[in-house]
Amino acid sequence: MKALLLSMAKGLVENPNEITVDVDDINEDGIVVYHLHVSPSDMGRVIGKQGRIAKAMRMVMRSAALKNKLKYKIAVEID
Repeated sequence: MKALLLSMAKGLVENPNEITVDVDDINEDGIVVYHLHVSPSDMGRVIGKQGRIAKAMRMVMRSAALKNKLKYKIAVEID
């Protein structure tokens, strides 16, 4: 799942070598949070107009989790 998030983000930004992803452990609600860190100059590219790209990235991650039959929920935060 981390590789999926990295590949989506690398296709959007101008500085792909500055992308990092941190993954939290499953919390008490059964949610795993992926923290996507990008360069401040690339933040707008990843978020998109009215957050459309960020929403689409979250939807792809949730769909991939369902397809892989993961027992936990996924959340993506962009920092």
